[in-house]
Amino acid sequence: MALTSLLTARTIRSDTAMTGEISLRGLVLPIGGVKDKVLAAIQAGITTVMLPGRNRKDLEDVPEKARNRIRFVWLERVDDAIDAALNPPQTREPGVSRTSPTAPPDRQVARSR
Repeated sequence: MALTSLLTARTIRSDTAMTGEISLRGLVLPIGGVKDKVLAAIQAGITTVMLPGRNRKDLEDVPEKARNRIRFVWLERVDDAIDAALNPPQTREPGVSRTSPTAPPDRQVARSR
């Protein structure tokens, strides 16, 4: 997710937790320990949890009070995770560059003309 964020210039939502594995074909695979992961997310102040769609049946293990405090996003493919985890692209202000500041003179690379 970090690489996707970097390549798309989109930030990752700070209120969202995700867990799981993906196959080489981009499918989100089921995981274990859903109850513990959801309860830990609540304790950490998370409001949205992204889980594999194949783990829906495990939601019954999570106490109802905890289920009501979290928004669940069910994932089937890695594309679903990207859409749910990344904020929309930000528009750039005119005249504002996204590049880093100029390096100090002793660190600058000589450029040919």
